[in-house]
Amino acid sequence: MTLRIGNASGFYGDRFDAMREMLTGGELDVLTGDYLAELTMLILGRDRLKDPAAGYARTFLRQLEDCLGLAHERSVKIVTNAGGLNPAGLADAVRTLAGRLGIPVRVAHVEGDDLTAAFPRALDSARPGGTPMGSLAAHAYLGGFGIAECLSAGADIVVTGRVTDAALVTGPAAAHFGWRPGEYDRLAGAVVAGHVLECGTQATGGNYSFFGRGDVRRPGFPLAEIHEDGTCVITKHPGTGGFVDVGTVTAQLLYETGGARYAGPDVTARLDTVRLSQDGPDRVRIEGVRGEAPPPTLKVGLNKLGGFRNEVTFVLTGLDIEAKAALVREQMGDALAKSPPAQVRWELVRTDRADADTEETASALLRLVVRDPDQAAVGRALSGAAIELALASYPGFHVVAPPGKGAPYGVFEDVYVPQGAVDHVAVLHDGSRLSVIPAQDTLVLETLEEPPLPEPLPAGPTRRVPLGLVAGARSGDKGGNANVGVWVRTDEAWRWLAHELTADRFRELLPESAGLTVVRHLLPHLRALNFVVEGILGEGVASQARFDPQAKALGEWLRSRHLDIPEVLL
Repeated sequence: MTLRIGNASGFYGDRFDAMREMLTGGELDVLTGDYLAELTMLILGRDRLKDPAAGYARTFLRQLEDCLGLAHERSVKIVTNAGGLNPAGLADAVRTLAGRLGIPVRVAHVEGDDLTAAFPRALDSARPGGTPMGSLAAHAYLGGFGIAECLSAGADIVVTGRVTDAALVTGPAAAHFGWRPGEYDRLAGAVVAGHVLECGTQATGGNYSFFGRGDVRRPGFPLAEIHEDGTCVITKHPGTGGFVDVGTVTAQLLYETGGARYAGPDVTARLDTVRLSQDGPDRVRIEGVRGEAPPPTLKVGLNKLGGFRNEVTFVLTGLDIEAKAALVREQMGDALAKSPPAQVRWELVRTDRADADTEETASALLRLVVRDPDQAAVGRALSGAAIELALASYPGFHVVAPPGKGAPYGVFEDVYVPQGAVDHVAVLHDGSRLSVIPAQDTLVLETLEEPPLPEPLPAGPTRRVPLGLVAGARSGDKGGNANVGVWVRTDEAWRWLAHELTADRFRELLPESAGLTVVRHLLPHLRALNFVVEGILGEGVASQARFDPQAKALGEWLRSRHLDIPEVLL
């Protein structure tokens, strides 16, 4: 008895026609859509400030208008977190849409994650000092059993707010197979499957280090064939683009994770027990996953307005790039000194080259970013100072675009509350409300003891070449931290990588991490290392503290760095 769960969205703004593609491309029992991320919650929070009836992903409604009839004809259940900050509002909108289209569907939703108003003191006490936070949105990450209750009661469509990404898969699996809380190995297997599916085409060749291995111009969306024991096969519909192999699944398993214990509200999955094997073309089997009791607390994501930011990028062309940069920095410094912003950051990006045959390739970019709680300090103070230099600075002065008035930026923070502090409720299609009991058995999360290192590779001749010739990487953000997962494809390469790429060597290769805490985790069954770089993203993606605010390319930067690599591996 196999449950086929597909994914049609990895983020708010993903490929619009993916829902139709998944419903028409092959056999499917459940179709999920992940629309939420830390930044999305901030965007939806700002939407709701303008319109209290907003707060959900409107794209989902437009997709459903095109595909609801298909889903109904094929008896495919739809489970999505597109409800965002207003799951009840989206559920009502779906009912209205279904009524207008004349399609009889039962719509349920899950609520209880919104703690913005309900638990302000509890959240304050969860922060050091209990200081007010002025949060725009505060939402707990719920598990999958609310979804399971909705489906077990006959829902065709289940809308949620903030649940864990994997809950979109664990909920349907628990409902289909009758799993109960405490069946940790089965639940952990579904968590791993959900984690692979959650980012859509990242599991089928999208954003993949070795993308040249196949045609990834338009990767198909993934699906999981889940079995009653929690094992699964990751695959995709026949004839769709991209490819599924052990490497693409490994890459997604490492994405936005930390240590070997991957904690959630229903179960802690042990990533160090995951075993992958190729099960045929575009089929990867996942088995061996062990689970443990979940932690006694739930993660709560806090999104708040952190202040205002503005930026201007000066174009420096031709000769004397460094001197031109020094001149404009001094001029802007004098102007900004009258009302200095709280934060001022300069970055000179040397995109220029000597004797260039186009003006653009002869130019470097000097980027200035300012931040302050007061919009006035980053608005006219910056834009006026920059524009007034138009005829009074370095030769060839111009900017990429004129600076604006200063835009608000967000700050993300995570805190934790007891599982019992959240009223997790399944609102069934008939309007009845069913409380979901929080986890009764819990286990405080602890770091696992480091597994033994493999035998080192024998000494031999080496060549100084990029790490990426032998290793893949996938990186991403978790609040202000970034993770970089690095894996290799052979046992011999693992014997070298595990000894060579230490946390200290990581800091050497990526100097931006030199002054930060870098924690290395070993995952031998995946031939992988996972590095967590604490604080490199400041206060999260919405604060835009870095050039790459979500650390999407941090892993590719690492792969481009040169090391002495044994020739036997090349």
